[in-house]
Amino acid sequence: MQSALALRRFYCCCNGGGGGASSSSSSALNSASQKKQRQHQLVFMGSPQISASVLDALLNASKHPDSIFQVAAIVTQPPSERARGRKVMPSPVAQHALDRGFPSDLIFTPEKAGEEMFLANLKTLQPDLCITAAYGNILPTRFLSIPQFGTVNIHPSLLPLYRGAAPVQRALQDGVKETGVSLAYTVRALDAGPVIASEKLRVDVQVKAPGLLSLLFDLGSKLLLRELPSIFDGSARIRAQAQDDSQATLAPKIMPDESWLSFDEEAIVLHNKVRAFAGWPGTRAKVSITDLNNGQDSIVDLKIITTRASSHDSIDHGNRDYVTFVNGALVFPCGGRSALEVLEVQLPGKKVVNATAFWNGLRGRQLKISISNGKYGLRLWIAAT
Repeated sequence: MQSALALRRFYCCCNGGGGGASSSSSSALNSASQKKQRQHQLVFMGSPQISASVLDALLNASKHPDSIFQVAAIVTQPPSERARGRKVMPSPVAQHALDRGFPSDLIFTPEKAGEEMFLANLKTLQPDLCITAAYGNILPTRFLSIPQFGTVNIHPSLLPLYRGAAPVQRALQDGVKETGVSLAYTVRALDAGPVIASEKLRVDVQVKAPGLLSLLFDLGSKLLLRELPSIFDGSARIRAQAQDDSQATLAPKIMPDESWLSFDEEAIVLHNKVRAFAGWPGTRAKVSITDLNNGQDSIVDLKIITTRASSHDSIDHGNRDYVTFVNGALVFPCGGRSALEVLEVQLPGKKVVNATAFWNGLRGRQLKISISNGKYGLRLWIAAT
């Protein structure tokens, strides 16, 4: 593998000119060779689908006649079981790269970035720069010492805020009005390296995590392409700003058991949680469907897909144990005399439906639905006849 990589690199850098070529042809070849030699070798590292947008931006820019870099290799997570059938599939980034015709022998999938064979192959490539965008693997010191101009991470927050695995989700959960994306040099401490540049972005009150992630990585791609010349000439390293660790906040990984909603909290807290956990793990409530004719119950998990926070004027506070249907929304009484308007839901094994379709599905039946969070013991009732 190392010899193959060396040969590929040698082929990319040689002009291949012969002694019998004309003076003008030789000059053109030398010019082309010099241009190739000026191109920096960049290694891209990313894994989920959201990272593919950054890879696209880099691949597209590298094809420009005046490009100062080429994508020499891609590093991503190993193939894993995904989707129905539990088939072993390449990571979304690997699949996207293959679909674009990127050489499969230059797509590396180490279990850990400190593996000896992987590091040996990386050294053979002699990368000038590594770019990470949601790669999902810890980079050891031995890795960080390889690229000449270091490793730069596209991080979807305004560092030092929201360092960690889930910066976008935790920011939305906190209800921030503004966030952004940062370009920062990677160091051994988590997301603590000097910041090269950042861009701010206003956060819409209805945007969900997948949509905000897409916006931020698109913004990050543009920021990276703008800053690459200064990274390669070394000026970015000089002007990069050290982070103020005293201002740092953490964004820990989201755990599945966080997905349950507790309706004794205020509606805005629940609304922000629904936005933050959209996509994965989602937000859920236990639903007990009771047949009023025979009193039998069936328990299901109801996924809460889309919501908006409402004022206390939307509910009848004399009857706070009942969920109502108002203007196309299921209105759930919440803590602090607030209300959560649920606009879309999903029953197990079913498609996502809007609140109107869900409500209409209850018509004509003697049903009583209790929405209960077992952890907090809260019970709400919908009566449908």
